Amino acid sequence: MSDFPGKGIVAAVKTTPETVLEDIDRLMKLACVEDSLPKGVTTGLKINISWQTWYPACSTTPWQLEGVIRSLQNLGYSDLVGIHNDTVVVDTRVGEFNNKHRFITDKYGIPCVYLYEEQFEWEHYIPKRPFLVLDKVYPEGVYIPKVLVGKNIIHLPTIKTHVFTQITGAMKNAFGGLLHRNRHWTHSVIHQTLVDLLMIQQDIHPGIFAVMDGTFAGDGPGPRAMRWHEKNILLASADQVAIDAVSARLQGFDPLNIPFIRTAHELNLGVGDPRQIKMVGYDISQEPPWNFEQGDTFASRGQKLIYHGPLKPFEKLLLQSPLVPWSYFASNFYHNVYWYPFIGRKRVNAALQTPWGRLFESYGDGSVVLPGMEPKTVVQATVGLGVLAALIGAAAVFMKKKSRKKS
Repeated sequence: MSDFPGKGIVAAVKTTPETVLEDIDRLMKLACVEDSLPKGVTTGLKINISWQTWYPACSTTPWQLEGVIRSLQNLGYSDLVGIHNDTVVVDTRVGEFNNKHRFITDKYGIPCVYLYEEQFEWEHYIPKRPFLVLDKVYPEGVYIPKVLVGKNIIHLPTIKTHVFTQITGAMKNAFGGLLHRNRHWTHSVIHQTLVDLLMIQQDIHPGIFAVMDGTFAGDGPGPRAMRWHEKNILLASADQVAIDAVSARLQGFDPLNIPFIRTAHELNLGVGDPRQIKMVGYDISQEPPWNFEQGDTFASRGQKLIYHGPLKPFEKLLLQSPLVPWSYFASNFYHNVYWYPFIGRKRVNAALQTPWGRLFESYGDGSVVLPGMEPKTVVQATVGLGVLAALIGAAAVFMKKKSRKKS
């Protein structure tokens, strides 16, 4: 798909808590949503839940979801469905309540599908053009959810950094939906994977669109352990490459230095060069520099040692064998036992004092879940850390023996 309606066009608006729903409607029209999404087919809303706990800039906001639903329904898109995936470290069923998504989908009568449930068929996908990496990661075949084929898709990401991809946005939002639980196998080649997934999307979806929320934006070790910032901006586009490029530029990064954006641009899947992107609505050149920085967590540093560092020879053993739960436990321990209770909770309480935080609190029953250390997570994570320590010890013994043989 070299050309499509809205290619190279990104709409931006500045917004407020009082006007955000009307602003989203104006934003989508500026981005020519009706030219990009054919009517008469089901339109899926790919909701982003990066954490089952609410944290600013982490997951789709309730006003983002509500604004998109209202705008689509007013434009005559009557067949809408929410789309959720799970991850090995995020409980989606809990997350849709804590992030107040379920309140919105129930309010507007939008059914939801949960792609990880057993009733959904995963079909073998034959690419129209050669994959960059997916056929090598999954030599037995690439499987995608049959329920997504033939549907329009609207991605609902937020503006934030990411420990593995520098920024995460529209292209990364497809990662959870199109690949099943073994998608973590692709992390060492994540940039090429996102490009492969965009090629799949452009083949199976009649229309693709994205509405990106930057009311809160996050920098540092995203998508969870971030520093939040009030930026009061919204983006929309039919071009997933272009909207991610604009998000990257706002954050202070050169989009063409981010491999997944550069590669998608070079393959003509969208426009990643800011000089070639047409902005409509708010002129983002008015924005003061955001100067965001990518960061790492304890968990991501360990994973990078496996994907790109000295533990690379053990990648299949550590991440593609029965030993893999150690990595889930390490992530759960860091985020849910240490980081949120001791660091994140204070940041959430501060965010709740802002206008956007008060708007979030007002949705649903007016409460916000602020979890502490759950005993189950503590026990699981402690077991996981024990397994990790044993693996590191075994790896050290192995390397020592290998060194002796060489000498």
